[in-house]
Amino acid sequence: MPIDESRAFLPVRIAVLTVSDTRGLAEDRSGDTLVERLFNAGHLLAERAILRDDVDAIIAQLHRWIDDPRIDCIITTGGTGVTGRDVTPEAVERVADKMIPGFGELFRWLSFQTIGTSTVQSRACACVARGTYVFALPGSTGAVKDAWDGILSTQLDSRHRPCNFVELMPRLMER
Repeated sequence: MPIDESRAFLPVRIAVLTVSDTRGLAEDRSGDTLVERLFNAGHLLAERAILRDDVDAIIAQLHRWIDDPRIDCIITTGGTGVTGRDVTPEAVERVADKMIPGFGELFRWLSFQTIGTSTVQSRACACVARGTYVFALPGSTGAVKDAWDGILSTQLDSRHRPCNFVELMPRLMER
């Protein structure tokens, strides 16, 4: 899909949340990959945090960022698998006004090209919550690359045609 160079690029203010019981900032390769890609695309890192796999803590952080007018979009990495500690999708669903099912569907289709049927273990998802986009990605650097390169790099680019998430931002709170 084309980028319309005649349109203005609008940087998106993105908060990055890594969900992990085992990683700190020094070991957060997937978070680093995500931050590098958003900077290279011209976007702004609004905030960054790392939390353990605790649904209540994740929900609280998502609410703080959703209510922060300086943040347009939240991208999480980690906690989207099927084990007992993987609770990021549950947190996203609890803050969501509207789920964006096509995001997870497209992510798994793209991921299938890389990891085959193992992609069925991913519960990547997305939503709109009080006018803020929330995207939940798996915690591997490969998954972050698949999601950013295959979906988010264009959908968060205001010049992408025929449409993109950025142009919808002013209308997300319509009633």
